Amino acid sequence: MRRLRRGLQTPSGDEKAPRKGGGWRFLRDIVIIFLAALLISFLIKTFLVRSFYIPSASMENTLQINDRIIVNELVPNVSPIKRGDVIVFTDPGGWLDGAPQTASDSSSNPVIHGIQWALTQVGLGTQDSDDHLVKRVIGLPGDKVACCNAFGQMTVNGVPLDEPYTKLPPGVTRESQNDFSVTVPKGSLWVEGDNRYDSADSRYQTSTPSKGFVPESDVVGRAFVITWPSSRWGFISDYPNVFDGTGKN
Repeated sequence: MRRLRRGLQTPSGDEKAPRKGGGWRFLRDIVIIFLAALLISFLIKTFLVRSFYIPSASMENTLQINDRIIVNELVPNVSPIKRGDVIVFTDPGGWLDGAPQTASDSSSNPVIHGIQWALTQVGLGTQDSDDHLVKRVIGLPGDKVACCNAFGQMTVNGVPLDEPYTKLPPGVTRESQNDFSVTVPKGSLWVEGDNRYDSADSRYQTSTPSKGFVPESDVVGRAFVITWPSSRWGFISDYPNVFDGTGKN
């Protein structure tokens, strides 16, 4: 009985002393989770999707000023660019010279500015939108793009385009104010804004280093959805039927 009583009075070997440093371990786990999320977001921005805002009226009525869009960065590195795609690209040189810069998500508050900068770095912010342009692809490498035929239409490889997405001034039927005819060189694109009479696109950039063409290497990706404002949410069409018969994409 004495041995049994000693056994009852002795603490069990399975009992463990309270752990020390629990608060530190929790804080460490939070930091690890945050850094992992930041890395994943950075990889998403670098390889998958990215957010931009629309600073001008050049793509109306498809895109409105201050719309937020998501860009698929797998185009063109993984998926090829097609005629009709709405693309975001960096300035090929001289396109933005003298253009008014519209403030996006900028702020004089250093805390807010820092948050906006961090969001931009992981692809959720839009601070760098003013350094990019957004237009619709009309011509691919080798295409002959011209305007205007007797009906005021744009043509690609001699095929007239019926473009339901363009915005023209009241009473105007010509898709371009000026006549032109170009052949798109290898590795380049011919792009135009949907707001044809208020877009400094390929037609008006022939004196720049790229001669109005956009190198495919400057393309950030294809815009495929409007995310903000909520009333504008929707997918951005590439209107494939418009380019039927113009050639293989």
